[in-house]
Amino acid sequence: MSIRKHIPDSITSMNLLCGVMGVILTMDGRPDLGFVLMICGAVFDFFDGLAARLLKASSGIGKELDSLADMVSFGVLPSLLLFNLGNSAWGVLRYIPLLIAVFSALRLAKFNLDERQHHGFIGLPTPASAMICGSLAYYVNSAPESLLSSWCQEPVLIPVLAVALCALLVSEIPMFSMKFGGGNKASRSDVAKRIAFIVVCVIALVAVLVTKSSWALAVLAAFVGYIVINLVFALIPDSHLSS
Repeated sequence: MSIRKHIPDSITSMNLLCGVMGVILTMDGRPDLGFVLMICGAVFDFFDGLAARLLKASSGIGKELDSLADMVSFGVLPSLLLFNLGNSAWGVLRYIPLLIAVFSALRLAKFNLDERQHHGFIGLPTPASAMICGSLAYYVNSAPESLLSSWCQEPVLIPVLAVALCALLVSEIPMFSMKFGGGNKASRSDVAKRIAFIVVCVIALVAVLVTKSSWALAVLAAFVGYIVINLVFALIPDSHLSS
């Protein structure tokens, strides 16, 4: 039996393991380590697909396993991280962040069936949503006296953020993929989006280095920028991009 065809699934399983460990640490009061494990899961999530393409070892079970792993690492884990930030929310509003797990499941199920999403996304990808939740939780944990942390103590901000992310996850907004390849030439729109995203990442990184802020703030700014870039381009008619 060839070991080669099991390598991508083994990498995917590491993503799942990181998600499970992240959930445990988050519930133990270590959201910082939960976010670090989420990032590790994202790294494994990137390399499992790359390994499958390089080794020509794609399979149906690999696709299903990938979705199950993403559900834990980028669905359950971020919902718990955001839930722990919403302690000051009023009554039932505190539990709204848990809906991110539900809408992430819907997003992943939609992705598996939607033939339009081979080279891009329709709606916010679960890793992007997860990075916003995770980086915010990490930053608040590392800088509890900051202005952003004080905003998170307000009873409405975290539930509103959770609702916005849930809506974006199942929206019909086209969003670019950060994975290159696939055999198709990228459209002018996607190239422009990627360049704009790189610029946002560089600005966020420089700003964090200059102000000596937490690196998680750069991650948060980058993925908020990812959403804003896609929303802006969604409002620009295609004729303007192709002219």
